Amino acid sequence: MSQQTKVNQISCYNEFDPLRKVILCSPKYMKIREIINETQVHFAKDNINPSLAVKQHSTLINTLEQENIEVILLQADKKFPEQVFTRDLAFTFGNKIIIGQLDRTIRKGEETFLKKWLEEKDIPYDQIQSGSKEGGDVIIDNTTIWIGHSFRTSQAAIEELQHLLPDIEVIGLPFDGDYLHLDCVFNLISPEEGLIFSPAFKEAEIEILTKRYNLIRISPREQFTLGTNVLSIGNKKIISLPQNRKVNRELRSRGYQVIEVDISEIIKSGGSFRCITMPLLRK
Repeated sequence: MSQQTKVNQISCYNEFDPLRKVILCSPKYMKIREIINETQVHFAKDNINPSLAVKQHSTLINTLEQENIEVILLQADKKFPEQVFTRDLAFTFGNKIIIGQLDRTIRKGEETFLKKWLEEKDIPYDQIQSGSKEGGDVIIDNTTIWIGHSFRTSQAAIEELQHLLPDIEVIGLPFDGDYLHLDCVFNLISPEEGLIFSPAFKEAEIEILTKRYNLIRISPREQFTLGTNVLSIGNKKIISLPQNRKVNRELRSRGYQVIEVDISEIIKSGGSFRCITMPLLRK
């Protein structure tokens, strides 16, 4: 395979260009086996219905394919009940795939299935070696990468990422780690606009973000149902949870086409649309 062919397989510079290729993984083994975030605390007793989760996941796949987005499914393994959250494994920036290190023991090893697929396709990748870094903490915006800094992504990993991408502005963004990942409280939907749950940040971080973006504020109730964790598929189209009525209404008022897909069974484990999709190609 030529280097040019490899490059054409992957390319991603932001969160909002038209999505063409994305990695998912079936939730067929999904279960709250070990509580690893605050959302799971609320649902641990009832747990997750894997059959319903698979049905909802299939609806999302159909929705993506109807938008001419190629969906790649990684192999699911019963050892990994959180494997549906492919975003945490890695992120694509430019023509690079950068694989992180998952923080929780129950998730360590999930990345081997991504590596296997990349190696089969002859797609090169880098891997963070210094501390933990999870893809839910990475928001990319062309010449800037925002890195959530809390329990799941370490300062050492942020510094290593700066070394890997010396020409890019890598900005650590501290937030309240009770909210798991940065994309649970902040997300970009266009070059000018983003979604934010401001109570997760201190005033200094809010000031930094408000200078760069027009921010749509998310209520506590819709943060619990992961209102920030939408998936932009380009051309002002956004996939969002139907339960987040206020967010969806605000997005539509700003000219976005909101495609509502119910994945309410999956979000019981603490992640929504952005968490369960890892873009490979946007153009």
